[in-house]
Amino acid sequence: MKNPIETERLILRELLLSDVDGMFELDSNPNVHLFVGNNPVKNIEQSVEYIHFVQKQYKDFGTGRWAVILKETNEFLGWSGIKFITDEINGHTNFYEIGYRLIEKHWGKGYATEAGKAFVNYAFNEMKVDALYAYADAGNENSRKILEKLGLRYVNSFEHEGEIEVWYEIKNPNL
Repeated sequence: MKNPIETERLILRELLLSDVDGMFELDSNPNVHLFVGNNPVKNIEQSVEYIHFVQKQYKDFGTGRWAVILKETNEFLGWSGIKFITDEINGHTNFYEIGYRLIEKHWGKGYATEAGKAFVNYAFNEMKVDALYAYADAGNENSRKILEKLGLRYVNSFEHEGEIEVWYEIKNPNL
């Protein structure tokens, strides 16, 4: 396991099977899935499968979504991190995407922005990637605001899986 990343309030670390209850709380909530396909999980086995999927990404690509843990209470808040995308999305393939998803009761507290800033720094300074990309449902104003706070800039709108999405990017300033 890679060393965790610490921020002022958070510990960011690789997902573990012990995170399954928090993952199920996160991904079974229809409000969490409002802008990401409206397909909440129905049983905890689906959360176990997702954790295994992410752990395989760690092995295959050296990166993936990490757990977001509140330092003060050791509580699982959700996930954030850098995912390597091999599918074609908006004309891009084989790119690094930054993302986040938090349990609803933790929305609006700045945790996604705090974790995201740490991952932008990690991607550029540790992973040495050329650029990070992200996309969000065009109607998800809160997610778009977070991406902009992370320094990503709007590039274009596009259709993906029947939805209108917005594409963002940030280039590594060190390269």
